[in-house]
Amino acid sequence: MGQTPNTVLDKDFLDQMRSNFAADPKNKLMQNALAAAPLEKVALNHEVVSNFNRAVSTKLDFYPVANQRQSGRCWLFAALNLLRFNMIKRMKVENFELSQTYLFYWDKIERANFFYTNIIRMADRDIDDRTVAHILRDPIGDGGQWNMLVALIDKYGIVPQWAMPDTVSAKCSRHMDAQLQRHLRQGAMRLRDLIATGADETAVQTLREELMNEVYRIVNMHLGTPPKDFVWSYNDEDNKYTRLGRMTPKEFADYYIVNDLDNYVCLVNDPRNEYGKLYTVDCLGNVIGAPQVRYLNVPIEVLRDSAKSVLQAGVPVWFGCDTGKQCERELSVWDENLFEYDAVYGTNSIMDKTQRLLYQESLMTHAMLFVGVDVNDDGSVNRWRVENSWGEDGHDDKGYYTMNQNWFDQYVFEVAVHKDRLSPELRKVVEENAEPVVLPAWDPMGALA
Repeated sequence: MGQTPNTVLDKDFLDQMRSNFAADPKNKLMQNALAAAPLEKVALNHEVVSNFNRAVSTKLDFYPVANQRQSGRCWLFAALNLLRFNMIKRMKVENFELSQTYLFYWDKIERANFFYTNIIRMADRDIDDRTVAHILRDPIGDGGQWNMLVALIDKYGIVPQWAMPDTVSAKCSRHMDAQLQRHLRQGAMRLRDLIATGADETAVQTLREELMNEVYRIVNMHLGTPPKDFVWSYNDEDNKYTRLGRMTPKEFADYYIVNDLDNYVCLVNDPRNEYGKLYTVDCLGNVIGAPQVRYLNVPIEVLRDSAKSVLQAGVPVWFGCDTGKQCERELSVWDENLFEYDAVYGTNSIMDKTQRLLYQESLMTHAMLFVGVDVNDDGSVNRWRVENSWGEDGHDDKGYYTMNQNWFDQYVFEVAVHKDRLSPELRKVVEENAEPVVLPAWDPMGALA
């Protein structure tokens, strides 16, 4: 056991810190600057900004960005933007969107059932067990992972946006989420209390079904009831009319999705753990009975080269990153050195990617779509073009962002690519389908975009 030092902030030490601050004129200068302007304006590295170039050698986008508004649906937007890219080209229309609310709805229903299933499974654990506490902390957030998206589409299909448009709660989900969280935690208490009395499986299942009916009622009130089918027709850019008739969401997905989503692999860069192995995270998922969330851990160069090759073949790439680090939203840029925080505060940031993960300074927070890349003649990458889902307003490039490669290396954690893009060695790891290493539920690789 380590020694407990004397850590009281006594008057002498406080006086000394005050004197140290006053002795350096730069501190007063920064104090004045931060009193008059936001930190991001004071710390912005204008040398990086002035040398920023948005041009890319491969550029795929040709349509307006979508807008997730005040919700955490980025993972759904990014994936549906990938699907709509192919659909726009196939249908020869100027623009088209799939319903994000449709999959958001089914994720809420499935996520509630997933939560209750885990509560029942771990009912014999203490309430302050770390895993139980973790799932109670955020029982039904908006975020998700690529494999969770595939599970929803495999089970429920997709629909055009007009077939299930956004509601107020889809655009701003916090009030609905707060009520669902309250309900789920209360349901968890009731299930645990019932199981503690020695109730049989039938009684437990009856209560779970009662609780799920209540969840269904809440979600339907906030998001609407999803269509069982719809009549699909459209006019292309030449005003040619096409009518495919009445389709179910599954039939619509089977007809239009050509991306072979079930054979996509999530490549992650987690330098804490061994490369070339499969990993999963305890209690991570949404659809009971669907394949588990799996990652193939590889060096960052594999993420870079895989994403680059897919883009150069004419297909966008879904990815996850820690978007808030070194990001300027109005300029729509990311660079490792975009903000000189250490220069402002006189500090020295020494964390590398591994250390940021270990000390909870970084994790995946947002999913987007790579739609372009700038590649030199020698194959090295300068920068990436990104389709975000924050709308066009307030962004210099109409909602599209530019990411320098130095930022990619530090803050990109995951890309989803077809397994055919992997090297023979990595593809063998995926196809052998060995049991993955299970990381604990609270591990940063379990973060939801």
